[in-house]
Amino acid sequence: MTDKVNLFKYRMSSSVNVYSIEDYHDYFYGYMLPSTGYIKSFIVMAYEDGFLLLLPDKNDPFNLETFEPREKLFKSMDTTTEWGNAMGIGTVGDLNNKICDGELEDMILVQEALQERRIAEIAGEIAAREGVKFVMIAGPSSSGKTSFSHRLSIQLRTHGLKPHPIGVDDYFVNREDTPLDENGNYNFECLEAIDVEGFNNDMVALLEGKRVEMPSFNFKTGKREYNGHYMQLGEDDILVIEGIHGLNDKMSYKLPTESKFKIYISALTCLNIDGHNRIPTTDGRLLRRIVRDARTRGNLAKRTIEMWPSVRRGEEENIFPFQESADVMFNSAMIYELAALKLYAEPLLHEIEKDEPEYLEAQRLLKFLGYFVSIPSDKIPINSIAREFVGGSIFKV
Repeated sequence: MTDKVNLFKYRMSSSVNVYSIEDYHDYFYGYMLPSTGYIKSFIVMAYEDGFLLLLPDKNDPFNLETFEPREKLFKSMDTTTEWGNAMGIGTVGDLNNKICDGELEDMILVQEALQERRIAEIAGEIAAREGVKFVMIAGPSSSGKTSFSHRLSIQLRTHGLKPHPIGVDDYFVNREDTPLDENGNYNFECLEAIDVEGFNNDMVALLEGKRVEMPSFNFKTGKREYNGHYMQLGEDDILVIEGIHGLNDKMSYKLPTESKFKIYISALTCLNIDGHNRIPTTDGRLLRRIVRDARTRGNLAKRTIEMWPSVRRGEEENIFPFQESADVMFNSAMIYELAALKLYAEPLLHEIEKDEPEYLEAQRLLKFLGYFVSIPSDKIPINSIAREFVGGSIFKV
């Protein structure tokens, strides 16, 4: 079990949890049930060059949903795994070894170059497709949509195009018209929170070459404002539109299909803790959001963790069902980023007290971060997607 030797030699803790089934013993990260008999409904099936384990939702533990292949998602994750293998990094122990062997700067440069190459490829596809005027970017919370849209725009400019960013958030309905969720809170993530009709009317007018006054949403007053910002599209102009509903055709129902190029972005880490323990992709995004919310909004980690289940429900309803309809997928996860986030996240998580409901989740994340050797952020390039979360980005994020 050399993967676990690599993992444990960097840990500060002097004890580990070992689980056993009859004569087989292994290490497991997280919480494990006392018996396999607790799981009544599951399916193990062959998929691509491996196997897939299907489990029920925790709110409906006895029913399994019909499996729907997500080929584009799998291909995106498979590509990231190949990148990791090429760099000799498949587990946290491998990452720690690279850091301690003085290979940090080289690792960061290679990872960032791989991402830039992929962004350049996507820009090339957009430029080669005739009639594209709207690049629709969607993805779950903390996937790095804003930094990605800026970097994509730079690559589009190398093809002679003139990109203009548009945030779907500027088309929020006024606060008093925002729908409420089941708990009576504002539901900013449902489609009804957007003035879909107004958005489509403006986009059609721009497509027709008309001059349009663009809105901006004032989050302090909860009102949409018009401040004399006009836009008119020329032959080489292209709109880069960022918003969680970008892949949902109901959001852009008036726009011709050939005028849209859809991109799904998420942080799909393929780094594993060891040979038998994977890292949930949602953990990486949660840590990104904890760090960013504290830096840009003054939110405590307790508040971010408290809101996370609601954010996840919104993603399940409004983003994930449309991901396979994207023309391309982009994986924003960086193989080194959790080691960089550690320095920022740990102090925030330690602020959560034992008597608070979020304490157990904070402790789980602290244990998880304990596997990583931390790295300073000063080696991260200023245009990196990681900068959207740790700060210091050249872009307005």
